[in-house]
Amino acid sequence: MATQKVKPTTAAVEQVDTSYLQTLLGYNARRAALSIIGVFLERLAVYGLKPVDFSVMSVIHHNPGVTSRQLCATLSILPPNLVGLIQSLELRGLIERKPHPTDGRALGLHPTAKGVSLMQQAEVTASNLELDASSKLTPSQRQTLVQLLQKIYL
Repeated sequence: MATQKVKPTTAAVEQVDTSYLQTLLGYNARRAALSIIGVFLERLAVYGLKPVDFSVMSVIHHNPGVTSRQLCATLSILPPNLVGLIQSLELRGLIERKPHPTDGRALGLHPTAKGVSLMQQAEVTASNLELDASSKLTPSQRQTLVQLLQKIYL
């Protein structure tokens, strides 16, 4: 008995339809974030900073004396995840802990001179990559997009 070739009952997909996904805010935000994060990782590798390191350093840089508790609340980082990150930044000589002026149990996180210098350069790089990544937007559209995204999480 000869084997008969079974023809598929459905056609092959020539073009993938993502039209439904493209209506979803989360899908679009994630796709945009992934495209920016890829460039971020590449350009900020020279500073030894991943996105979370950059965010933590930026907050410390702009808020000398900020506590770990404040960092966790501001950046939605779980305390156990922040501990190792702070130790790593401290070992690199980018931050230092100093007694908090009003809370004897807390320590404030301060950028060192090396940390300030690194962040001045890294923030310029980050700003430039954001402009490059959003080059299809006008400055007004870019500002509107940032404001709209902030309405979701702030």
